[in-house]
Amino acid sequence: MCGITGWVDFERDMSGAQGVLRDMADTMACRGPDAQGYWTGTHIGFGHRRLAVIDLEGGVQPMTVEQDGRTLVAVTYSGEVYNYRELRTELRALGHRFHTESDTEVVLHAYLQWGAAVADKLNGMFAFGIWDARSEELVLVRDRLGVKPLYYYPTGRGLLFGSEAKTILAHPEVRPIVDREGLRELLAGVKTPEHAIFHGMKELRPGHLLRLGRAGLRIQRYWALEAREHTDDVDTTVRTVRELLEDIIERQLIADVPLCTLLSGGLDSSAVTALASRSLAQRGGGPVRSFSVDFAGNERDFAANVVHNSPDAPFAAEMAGHVAADHTNLVLSLEELADPRTRAMVPKAYDSPAALLGDGYASLYLLFRAIRERSTVALSGEAADELFGGYVWFHAPELRDTNNFPWVAAGYDLMPMLSGLLDPGLIAELDIEGYRAQRYAEALAEVPVLPGEDATERRIREVSYLSITRFVPFLLDRKDRMSMAVGLEVRVPFCDHRLVEYTFNVPWSMKSFDGREKSLLRAASRDLLPTSIVKRKKSAYPISHDPRYDAALRAEFDRLAADPSAPVHSLVDHAGIRQHGARRQETNGWPSRTGLEFMVQLNSWLATHELKI
Repeated sequence: MCGITGWVDFERDMSGAQGVLRDMADTMACRGPDAQGYWTGTHIGFGHRRLAVIDLEGGVQPMTVEQDGRTLVAVTYSGEVYNYRELRTELRALGHRFHTESDTEVVLHAYLQWGAAVADKLNGMFAFGIWDARSEELVLVRDRLGVKPLYYYPTGRGLLFGSEAKTILAHPEVRPIVDREGLRELLAGVKTPEHAIFHGMKELRPGHLLRLGRAGLRIQRYWALEAREHTDDVDTTVRTVRELLEDIIERQLIADVPLCTLLSGGLDSSAVTALASRSLAQRGGGPVRSFSVDFAGNERDFAANVVHNSPDAPFAAEMAGHVAADHTNLVLSLEELADPRTRAMVPKAYDSPAALLGDGYASLYLLFRAIRERSTVALSGEAADELFGGYVWFHAPELRDTNNFPWVAAGYDLMPMLSGLLDPGLIAELDIEGYRAQRYAEALAEVPVLPGEDATERRIREVSYLSITRFVPFLLDRKDRMSMAVGLEVRVPFCDHRLVEYTFNVPWSMKSFDGREKSLLRAASRDLLPTSIVKRKKSAYPISHDPRYDAALRAEFDRLAADPSAPVHSLVDHAGIRQHGARRQETNGWPSRTGLEFMVQLNSWLATHELKI
């Protein structure tokens, strides 16, 4: 998977820049625990931290192609290209010679052959920087769905880039400043493309590439969702979805290191696990390895709510038995989950507070840490709900037809949970509702139109587009940061752009043809799954239902709020705390602990990043 960084300065000789590049790359040591490398040209420096997954010996980076003792191109690369074997065969036929078995070398030669159009050729999750010494141009490329992160920071003389914000912040010319716009983005529950939390920093938009030369910087789009007429009938559509998933899983099982699946016992992860199990068996491999997460006492404490309707453990166990998986159910103790050191890992890895999904970040980190002891790569079911219409906001008209981001209407809204916790003057100044309205209008204006669609189909297309481009990124960021914090690569089969393009244009009447959520995925995987899982209603990623966790969290927040030296102290609504006390509330069925999680993480973030707000 790896972590990448780079520095371009057209007014500087970069031959002595390795010390700064090392400092930048060291911030991502967890992303690349296996090796580190650096390369400099006249005006360019690359850094790399490697997590070795394919061609463990040959895939050393940064990688270059040279001719007559002169570097033609160099690359620092993160991710996986799943069609690299076919591309290597094609490039060999065109005269290219390869010295390794790595996908990195294929990407480099593909650039030599096709230039920036290389992006169109790649199937996978990737973020990379290529320096073309022939033209003194930097090309940054990010995958179509944004599975792999890529930040950049223009400097006037060039730019800095990296896999994480902290990498750029490690440069001596960059100050960690969060302005009003950054705070709005942090609190609004909207992942606005290109926007980053830190002042002056940007995130390269998925499906885009950046070109930087002496003439300046320009951004090019190479992929976007398009509206097309869907002409397949239901049976053909189901069969196509199945064939795509089989091909995707087959490709994503390629690795030279131990691999597993994340298995919650829901439809999405069960389909991935079943297809992986079948593929491994067909190639003579051992049983699929799978992992799930649970909480001590959950059978006693679990209480169904609007997003958690059933505990995962029984379904995960049944699915694991169904495919004879080598399954591990990680049971987290209250002590592990409530440990302030565990909670502090979230903003450290995320480079911002990340509490919208409650303790789901910390538990995911603990799960990934345990998985990393046995596997280096994991397959996950992320994005199936957005593709196939699994969320409640696809089905409930009052949520689907809201003049707002539908997940906000459904309760994924941090602001009500911060009432009585965060300074009301700051909340009023930020005007989050106005910010959301602006971003919502911008997002709607992007949605492709298919002439002749009725109002319902048109709205579903809008909701699908919003979910894929503004909500999926939250989930992908969470999965990337928490997994890479322990050096685990997580692959997301449902983010294959071929499947995304196909399902985006399937009409809603077909996506819900059996009257249930995710009709197409259920039909395409029914023969692989136990009946109980085929019939199971969607349940969100699990959280602890132990009331002692809430008590421990409240105690930690109360301590910070009362401590004048705590960074968060000046941002706390002290009057609100005195008025409302620490009572537990419910906001649309989502525990109000989310607000407390945010405030505690906010304190850690302010402390570790030495921020100026």
